[in-house]
Amino acid sequence: MADETTPTPRADAAPPTLAIVVPCYNEEEVLPITAPLFDRKLVSLEEKGLCAKDSFVLYVDDGSTDATWTIIRALARQSEDRVRGARLSRNRGHQNALVGGLMEARGLADVTISIDADGQDDLDAMDAMLEAYRDGYEVVYGVRSDRSTDTAFKRGTAQAYYRFLSLLGADVVYNAADYRLASSTVLNEFAEFEEVNLYLRGLFPLVGFPSTTVEYARNERMAGESHYPLSKMMGLAFDGITSLSIRPLQIITGLGIAISIVSFIGVIWCVITALTGNTVAGWASTTSIVCFMGGIQLLCLGVIGTYVGKAYLETKARPRYIISERAGYDRR
Repeated sequence: MADETTPTPRADAAPPTLAIVVPCYNEEEVLPITAPLFDRKLVSLEEKGLCAKDSFVLYVDDGSTDATWTIIRALARQSEDRVRGARLSRNRGHQNALVGGLMEARGLADVTISIDADGQDDLDAMDAMLEAYRDGYEVVYGVRSDRSTDTAFKRGTAQAYYRFLSLLGADVVYNAADYRLASSTVLNEFAEFEEVNLYLRGLFPLVGFPSTTVEYARNERMAGESHYPLSKMMGLAFDGITSLSIRPLQIITGLGIAISIVSFIGVIWCVITALTGNTVAGWASTTSIVCFMGGIQLLCLGVIGTYVGKAYLETKARPRYIISERAGYDRR
């Protein structure tokens, strides 16, 4: 749900400097196709007066093993101060790469728009995002209005996941992706969040400030293969649940209390049955109870262990990303 705080319009303000932040991992096939689209979009936004002339695209290479960084450096050399590049020292994952790009851009731009490199997100939604920024909103979430390009399985599981997060008490925007506008004001406050286990779709609503949504239709990937197979999607989903809510631990506590009550009743029943001499050897019932209790215990230990592991990683306070190389900065 978007923040209902009343925004303060910026109707008379000068166009903001915009940084389009694009995390990339092994995108050598799609970048030559989408990079010109990003550049043309930037020109269009400037001509409409929605962003300043010194706006730029910032590509963040997440430790790619193909020619992605070579392409980014070439784009930076060929551009007229319109392209920058930052290369992480190793692959740290999409969320960390995105944070790295946002933190790079926050001191250089008034507003950022984060978007994936694959061309699936509608670039024209940027116009509406910047218009909302001009109306006073500090965060504008891109929300998918049409998921027809997704498989039925992905569409169904995604929608169920957002509903499940809401049931767990997590404050997330339904059907929102990492396609969002964030002002430098928001990013300066977001920099105070030091979590190592990142789930940006849940962290940005926690920052606050006036926010709204812009709907757009999601397209097919323009080239290459998705870097988010089912295993990674499930991992991101589980990270979102355990990073934003302790409700699973509360559910485990409730489950433990319920099973304890049932077990206590069962013990009383066993004692009464034994005293009345009606006991019958029951291998099946005993085995079922043992298997059931064993499964519940292992499940609970797994969930608790996940939270303990996340707490362990947080206490280390390791850097979320390290930038090893930059491109396109020397001309600014």
